[in-house]
Amino acid sequence: MAPLRFSANVSWLFPELPGLPARLRAAGNSGFQAAEVGWPYAETPEALAHAAREAGLQLVLINTPPGEPWGPAGERWVAGPGALAGTEVHSLHRRREKGEMGLGAVPGRQASFREGLEQAALYAKALGCPRIHLMAGRVPQGADRAAVGEMETVFLDNLRHAAEVLARENLVGLLEPINTCITDPQYFLDTPQQAAAILQKVGRPNLQLQMDIFHWQVMDGNLTGDIQFLPIMGHVQVAQVPGQGEPGSPGELNFPYLFQLLEDEGYKGFVGCEYQPQGDTMVGLSWLCSYWDRRGHPQAGQ
Repeated sequence: MAPLRFSANVSWLFPELPGLPARLRAAGNSGFQAAEVGWPYAETPEALAHAAREAGLQLVLINTPPGEPWGPAGERWVAGPGALAGTEVHSLHRRREKGEMGLGAVPGRQASFREGLEQAALYAKALGCPRIHLMAGRVPQGADRAAVGEMETVFLDNLRHAAEVLARENLVGLLEPINTCITDPQYFLDTPQQAAAILQKVGRPNLQLQMDIFHWQVMDGNLTGDIQFLPIMGHVQVAQVPGQGEPGSPGELNFPYLFQLLEDEGYKGFVGCEYQPQGDTMVGLSWLCSYWDRRGHPQAGQ
């Protein structure tokens, strides 16, 4: 059983440092060999690729652009320099009533989704990044979740288009369910079962499932059973429940058990560290240092 490969989500980790280049350097200095970025678009792809190379990091995941960042009153759901690069993505759930969270399933926004997809593919190619999270978007305020069939139709059409675009660049698109209990009550794609059913309907091998353990535990609570989705799983992310802190923080999840389960089942992808550090990021990485001491430190690869 090979040890797991971990990637630092620098949109969340090292919030004490300004900007993505500084966070990438910190991730490399902390022992990571891979990194992921929520939204890299405040930096040029050339500058970001250079920063990753300098840090000795392989970039393994980015998101499609989120869409309109302005709320109905003109207030941004993220604030500060570099916000669209993800420097304050960790506080999105506190601002979930404002702005968009992707466009993949949003009626009337197909052209914007496809424009954003082209931008994401350009960045991914320049960064040598093989995976893009295709964000679904939010159910309109006041709409009945059970009556949003149009959104699935739009999503299926956009995903078929995305699969063709990504295949030309040898890229993989990921669908990530985001919980509607804590993080965003309006998010369209909220359970692994819903995402798996959509993937089956699309039927494209370069579209896969992204397992964020935090979201899946909040919505389903059957993580051992959810390993059934491993054959279509392209990426995993981790955070403790309910506080969304590091795996070593107090909470209801037994991460040594979950890591062993992923190893036993032969998971070969990356495990993204997408969590809110409960203090200094480096101090909070003690859980990962212990894992590396016990299981070894594999090469990043792809």
